[in-house]
Amino acid sequence: MQFVTADTHFFDQNLLGIDDFAPRPFRNVAAMNQAIITHWNEKVNDNDIVYHLGDIAVYFVKPPKRAYQAIFHLLSELNGHLVLIKGNHDSRALFKYLSAHNYDLNGYPKFEFHDVGKLIKFDHRQYYMTHYPLWLGIAPQIIDLHGHIHHYSMPHNENINVGIDSPELAYLGHNVAFGEPLSMAEVETMVKGKADDFAKRG
Repeated sequence: MQFVTADTHFFDQNLLGIDDFAPRPFRNVAAMNQAIITHWNEKVNDNDIVYHLGDIAVYFVKPPKRAYQAIFHLLSELNGHLVLIKGNHDSRALFKYLSAHNYDLNGYPKFEFHDVGKLIKFDHRQYYMTHYPLWLGIAPQIIDLHGHIHHYSMPHNENINVGIDSPELAYLGHNVAFGEPLSMAEVETMVKGKADDFAKRG
C-alpha cells in the first residue's frame, strides 16, 4: 500500500504545547516522537511505501552528525519504505547522511530522496507531492498534496494538506491518530470532501 504524511517535526521542542499553528500537547519530544512511531507502525508495514512530504525533524545539536545519527535511528524504527521530499527544515547534509547509510528492506532501499517533489498516479488521478503548497491552476486531474502550513488550509480545492497537524483531516469523518500516515484511499476521501465543501460555498 501507499501512504502519505508531512511535518512530523521529530525532536522539535518549539512545537510542544497548544498554539494556533501546530497544537501538540506533549510533555516532551520523547513522548511526541514515540506517539508518531507507534501510530505509524500500527498502520504501515515493511512492504508499504510512505511519501513523507518534508520537515522530517528539527534537531540542533553539535556536532550536527549527532542529530543526523539520531534522526536516522528514529526513521529506521518506522515501518515501510520512505520516499523523502525535502522540506524547509530538512538539510541536504541530512539527506546526504541518510543516503550514505541507506539499506535494503525486503529487496528495496529504505530511503528514496527528492529535492522538490514527486508525481504519482493513483486511481485515474495524478498527485503532485510537494512540501510547499503549489497553485497549479485549474487542473481537475492533478491534486497537490503538501505540508508546510500545519494547522492551516489553502483556499483552493486542488491543494490538500496531508501534514499531521492538518485541519483538512476533518474531511475524513473519523479521528486520525497523531502521526498516522494517510492511505491513498483516505486522501481520495479528503479530495472529495474538500471539493464538496467548496462547491457548497459557491
